[in-house]
Amino acid sequence: MTEALPFTDDDASNDLLHDDPFALLIGMVLYQQVPVETAFAGPARLRERIGGLDPSQIANTDPDELEAAFREKPAIHRFPGNMSKRVQAVSSHITEVYNGDTTGLWADVPDANTLMTRLKAMPGFGDYKARVYLAVLARHFDVRPEGFERHMPDWPNISEIEQPEDRADLKRRKKAWKASRS
Repeated sequence: MTEALPFTDDDASNDLLHDDPFALLIGMVLYQQVPVETAFAGPARLRERIGGLDPSQIANTDPDELEAAFREKPAIHRFPGNMSKRVQAVSSHITEVYNGDTTGLWADVPDANTLMTRLKAMPGFGDYKARVYLAVLARHFDVRPEGFERHMPDWPNISEIEQPEDRADLKRRKKAWKASRS
């Protein structure tokens, strides 16, 4: 198991991602159309602005208040309105389906197909995001249900980041991979 997730330049943000499964999940929600550092700094900023990262608290927060927290400078995401809605929707899902426990997504899965079904059932999680999240769980947290290997991404992705300098390397490899596909 990984001791840290060096997805940002801030040690406290990285520790939060490692220690709080819901913080990591929020980072995954935010990891869209922004650099990895921006997305995964978001959970720490959100916690600071609303006083915690409890899924039921976020699910029950007035949507306008949550959006205001996302818009506060520096904004948590380049699309604060849309992302506040997505984080709230995932918070509601985790609250309703897993009683607010993010680890319920994988705690009792018999196999990777079941886990993938659970991941894709979350708002905003398609195949790409579910596979990347599974890869992070597998490589950094030893969440490896039977058959997980066949769902691992076959493209450069954030699960490969083990040191801060890996982020720049990943960006280069991802750009080259995208160019080779067009």
